[in-house]
Amino acid sequence: MTKKTKHTKILRLILGDQLNIHHSWFKNVDDTVTYAFMEVRSETDYVWHHIQKITAFFAAMQQFCDLIKSKGHKAIYIKLNDPANKQSFPENCNYLIQKHAYTHFQYQLPDEYRVDELLKAYANSLNVTYTVFDTEHFLTSRNELSDFFEGKKMYLMESFYRYMRKKHHILMSGSEPLTGKWNYDDDNRKKLPVKHNATPPLVFNNNVHDIIMELNKTNIKTIGNIKPENFIWPINREQSLELLDFFLQQCLPLFGTYQDAMTPQDWSLYHSRLSFSLNCKLISPFEVVTKAIEEWNKRPDEIEYNQLEGFVRQIIGWREYMRGIYWMKMPEYASLNYFDNQNKLPGWYWTGNTKMNCLKHSIDQSLNYAYAHHIQRLMITGNFALLAGVHPDEVDKWYLGIYIDALDWVEITNTRGMSQFADGGIVGTKPYVSSAAYIDKMSHYCSTCYYSKAKKTGEKACPFNSLYWNFYDRHENKLSTNPRIGMMYHVWRKMKPEVKAELLEQADYYLKHINDL
Repeated sequence: MTKKTKHTKILRLILGDQLNIHHSWFKNVDDTVTYAFMEVRSETDYVWHHIQKITAFFAAMQQFCDLIKSKGHKAIYIKLNDPANKQSFPENCNYLIQKHAYTHFQYQLPDEYRVDELLKAYANSLNVTYTVFDTEHFLTSRNELSDFFEGKKMYLMESFYRYMRKKHHILMSGSEPLTGKWNYDDDNRKKLPVKHNATPPLVFNNNVHDIIMELNKTNIKTIGNIKPENFIWPINREQSLELLDFFLQQCLPLFGTYQDAMTPQDWSLYHSRLSFSLNCKLISPFEVVTKAIEEWNKRPDEIEYNQLEGFVRQIIGWREYMRGIYWMKMPEYASLNYFDNQNKLPGWYWTGNTKMNCLKHSIDQSLNYAYAHHIQRLMITGNFALLAGVHPDEVDKWYLGIYIDALDWVEITNTRGMSQFADGGIVGTKPYVSSAAYIDKMSHYCSTCYYSKAKKTGEKACPFNSLYWNFYDRHENKLSTNPRIGMMYHVWRKMKPEVKAELLEQADYYLKHINDL
């Protein structure tokens, strides 16, 4: 045991997304240290969360607390309905410090700006000393991306990704990429064959009935559905590693090829679904990438290199890049609205009750599983919200609430940046909008839809088609000089005036009747 002075008593706060058993805090058992876990209304209530999201965090926190206790560490767990629960981190910490006479407070750097500011202010208000620690999870420091792009006007993810490959010597041969090529994204954009039977996903049968009973005692507003006796998400490190192994063995061979594909028949396809486990730190990005490379080395004939590279890029490139943008641009980033969009989110985003098949399926899936893969988020729900001129605040709240893996640091940069282009091009080089043509190219949604993918105007014309051209017309002054979309304006300008007018009239009708679509 670590020796401390006789009167030292340390309180260490553990947040719900800091469940890293390999953190240096846990290397030694120290009887002067007590760990504190808290289920608080300040975290359950700031948006309408999916019930599976709240449940997953509470279940993982409870299991992690039990784990460290089993290793000899002292811990206090404050449940949601405990009579002494003050429902906020500062107030609960004050209560514990006073009750147990702790002489020192410690916490790990929060990943969210909101919580970081909260704990920073709280620590500075204390009459006892405090220390802040790194989470020891990410492959970069908070400011590393900012330092990397210092003096640059554009923050290209590809440049940062190559830097990460070199820095950590991942898939490298000396100073060059292992195969002579950095990026295989062009190989990863195939539609799923019609009669393709994807590997059924690995799901768990966790019993979370007690957590649901506790939630039912409150007036917390949640969204989505849950089966308390068969909760499918991993809630501890063992299950997270089991899901990682399943992905590597069963899904990685086709992950890259079909990572952009969409179908009503399968909700997870070949995606890893590791983001919740990663984001609450049950597993680390480095071990995930290392295991993926090991699996590829074992089965090079079964796992083509493009499958592996696409996965590695998501973990060490995109994930770390988004976190770096977040810490470089917050808090201003949270208020950016490049297009000055002001509309409300359609009501059916909360129910799935729309006749548009792609949106109905993507939203239903999100409500049932608290999950949708990146193209469903970007090119279906996000695409429509941008075409409909929805205020980025509305879109942020929906994404942050509905997805099990949505924490502010990764959600807001993907939503407000990549999806809604509300940052004016900090993250993406163009707005990610499309008509029905792209959706049909990458999915099986359109053939059974109420609307016709081929019709741009008239009865049952797909709303994406007219809204697409309305979007470009509305924002021509901001987008016409963008080199990546100049072709669209060339097409738009060549259209006959009466065709343009008909498209804009159709879009206007749909926007006025958006809750009936």
